[in-house]
Amino acid sequence: MTDADLTIDDEIVARARIHAREVCREYDLEIDREALEWEVSTRARRRAGACRWNRSREVATIVLTRQAYERYEWETFAGVVRHELVHAWEFQRFGESGHGTRFREQATRLEAPRHCETFSEPRYVLRCLGSACEWSARRHRASKPVKAPDQYRCGQCGHDYEVEHAESGRTWTSASEYGGVKAALGETW
Repeated sequence: MTDADLTIDDEIVARARIHAREVCREYDLEIDREALEWEVSTRARRRAGACRWNRSREVATIVLTRQAYERYEWETFAGVVRHELVHAWEFQRFGESGHGTRFREQATRLEAPRHCETFSEPRYVLRCLGSACEWSARRHRASKPVKAPDQYRCGQCGHDYEVEHAESGRTWTSASEYGGVKAALGETW
């Protein structure tokens, strides 16, 4: 393989592996890098990274998102790598991982963010219709609460909510209105 054959995905994995080696050395993080695999996602829209655990093989796979790599500065993306390394460390050491106390302590030690900033704009925004409530949520896919908001309630106060198609500004509060907005927007949906 020549340099001309390398892709951006190859670059992402190479930089992440180098950073992982540096982090393990600098912070004395005990990770079996031989039991660590790397992948790049071109589909993810919300998360910049993920770590999956294959219990039977005892292998952690860190999945990094190409779109986040292209949008973030390297230092921000390196924080994503450190965040996922904490998950890999937990999986290898304890067989499970989350964002609890153990994770937070290790993330703080590695200067890894607990949550990663968003790198893409949502397609939909859900907003509570209760006058005293400021709850809102961002969605990238047309999930059930997006398609049929009348079947769900605000997660904070229990009032109805509306959904906004972020690009057009069109809103709906029921499944039938969702269908109407989708039909009206046609190809711009």
